[in-house]
Parts: sequence; C-alpha cells; structure tokens
Amino acid sequence: MTAMKQAFPFAAIVGQDDMKLALLLVATDRKIGGVMVFGDRGTGKSTAARSLASLLPPMQVVEGCRFNCDPRSGPQSCSNMCDIRNTSYRPNIATSPIPVVDLPLGATEDRVVGALDLERALTRGEKGFEPGLLARAHRGFLYIDEVNLLEDHLVDLLLDVASSGENIVEREGLSVRHPAQFVLIGSGNPEEGELRPQLLDRFGLSVEVRTPTTLADRVEILRRCDSFERDPEGFEAVWRAPNQTISDQIAASRERLADVVVDDPALETISRLCIAMGADGLRGELTMMRASRAAAALSGDMAVGPQHIRRVAPMALRHRLRRNPLDQSGSDARIERAIGEVLDA
Repeated sequence: MTAMKQAFPFAAIVGQDDMKLALLLVATDRKIGGVMVFGDRGTGKSTAARSLASLLPPMQVVEGCRFNCDPRSGPQSCSNMCDIRNTSYRPNIATSPIPVVDLPLGATEDRVVGALDLERALTRGEKGFEPGLLARAHRGFLYIDEVNLLEDHLVDLLLDVASSGENIVEREGLSVRHPAQFVLIGSGNPEEGELRPQLLDRFGLSVEVRTPTTLADRVEILRRCDSFERDPEGFEAVWRAPNQTISDQIAASRERLADVVVDDPALETISRLCIAMGADGLRGELTMMRASRAAAALSGDMAVGPQHIRRVAPMALRHRLRRNPLDQSGSDARIERAIGEVLDA
C-alpha cells in the first residue's frame, strides 16, 4: 500500500493572506459556498487547498457507510444503495476526518459519479454500486486544480450536483441516489482559459494570488520548501503547534458562529455596496453577509462591523461584477472605490 504523501502545513505557507482567509472562512461556514483561487503558477494554490484537511475537526459518520452518512440524519438521508441503510438501522457511530478530495482533470465520468461494481456483479451475480469522488467528498471539500480546463460535460455534472446536493446515477440497470453536499474549491491560471460563468457563480468567494515580490518572502519560501523536502516529518513537527492553533480557531469560530449578530446597519452597508457595484442578483449580498459573520467569528467578535465587511467584500464581489466598457479600471480598483464611497462616507 502506498503511503500517503505528507501535506505541507497550512501555518507554514508564507503570505497569501487573502487565500488563507478565504479557506478559513469556508471552513467556518460551509454555506458561504466555496472558494475560487486565480493566480500564477507556483503560488501555493494547490498547497493551501490540500493542507486544509489537517486543520479540520473530525466529523461523526455511520461506521461502515461508504457515503459519509450523518448519523444524526437517519437512514432516509443516505443512499438507496447503502448497505447500512438497507439492513436494520442500528448504526455504530465513528469519527472520521473531514474529506478533502482531489478531482483530477483527466477523471472519467464513472470515477466522478460512481459506477457498477463489476467485482460484485461477476463474483456474486448482484448489482452493486461503487461510489465515486462525489460520494467521497460528501460533507467535505472537493478540490479541482486548473478547474478552468475541466471538460464541459463534467462542469455540467458538477453544476447539477451543486444545485441539488444530490448525485443521481442511472445506467446499466442501476438507479442510485446519494447525497453529495460539498464545498467546492477551485484553482486556475486565467491565462490558460476562462471559467464558465455558470460555474464561477457557484463559488462564494474568489481570490487572486500573485508571485511574492519581496526578497525576504521569496527567500523564506525557498527555505521552508527545502526543509520540507528534506525532512517532511521533522518539518511537520516544527509547525504542529501553529497548525493546531489554527485548527482550534476554526473549531471555536464554528461554535461562536450562530451567536454572531449581523444587525440592520451592517445589512444595509452590505446591500449598498452591492448596489454601488451593480452586482447581479442577491447571491453576492448573501455571500458577503455569511462571510462577514464568519470573519467576525474567526476574530472572536460577537457582531459584524465595518472592518469585517471591508475585509470580505473584494472576495465576495470580485467575480460578480458587470462589465463596464466605460470603466477600464480593474475589478479590485472598482471595489475599493465603492468601499470608500459606502464605508468611508
């Protein structure tokens, strides 16, 4: 059996504060809707997404369930092909790491959605279902590197599942339904192709990362990467305590989240920002409200203030701006201008 590759510690990532904050926000409140990270090659996009797994507190599952079934939801919430559901439902409860699943660009549809269990069919003459990546990602995170290069038929599939929260497979005499509720994390280089607007809109937050420009940061990145490559276990041990501090922060913010107040002045500020930016629909406002609340919870604050709205507004609105042919300034400049007009008035 191949040993699992050691993940680079999240706490050891140099800079890229917006990307790290966006990931912590969706780890605090999955309803925010996921993160899209645009940026140059080699800027830590994949590293940050994959290192998130080590920060997440474990979840409760039904022992033996292949669909990450939540024991609090009862058998009706799991798949009709779940062996546990289709027996006397007296499950044992186990703890399991929250999954962070990679969806490779070259993945086949069968690997993504699941397929007929050939071994079971051939050896026992029974129809069975082999769960795919969507089942593995249920109640966790699905990460797609270079998501802007994903084949169109897989994009359509993801849009359907993200909208319904359920994966439906009907083929080869099988009719399978199972829950597939996950936080989508994508990364890509805009120079290699644009992301379809329908999929981009499914990401709650969008951040841009750039190659560090300061000498000190670049040298520190080289130093840490070299240390990690030479001795992954030793490097992880050095960063274990800082990583645990971030993990504890996520756990505490989740507990605090429901009690964080978003009062009417904060809601009015959020709506005024969206109106000033000409954001389409209300998804930007809902995302900004949830992200502001999560930012307050992460900071240990019990009410959303202007500082939280200011911090998350570019992430929530950057990918939702209407194109203005008369305004040639970039999206970040337009957002900063609107923030100044609304918050600093």
